[in-house]
Amino acid sequence: EVQLVESGGGLVQAGGSLRLSCVLSGFTFADYAIAWFRQAPGKEREGVSCYKSADGVTYYQHSVQWRFTMSIDNAKNTVYLQMDSLKPEDTAVYYCAAETTGWGALAARDYDYWGQGTQVTVSS
Repeated sequence: EVQLVESGGGLVQAGGSLRLSCVLSGFTFADYAIAWFRQAPGKEREGVSCYKSADGVTYYQHSVQWRFTMSIDNAKNTVYLQMDSLKPEDTAVYYCAAETTGWGALAARDYDYWGQGTQVTVSS
């Protein structure tokens, strides 16, 4: 059974940093895409960043480019999202997601497996 468990959310002041973690278990596919999404109250879920094994590239949503960094530690089966220079508009529940074609992008419909989410709140 595939499981994704996020952690690391919390309350931070604007300009601060947080690092989210997502531990994957039962996920042993050779081709995959891993992504971070977020959903603010009253808004649709949006893609923040994703890594595609098909091309080995990490992609970012424009609004987080140069502030957020996604990384993968294969030895620990863990995906990270380092978030710097946080803004109040980054406030949302953040989700980790995975799929098994290697081509998943920043669209929620591309992903089959989801974590439960972790709350990030940025105060002004």
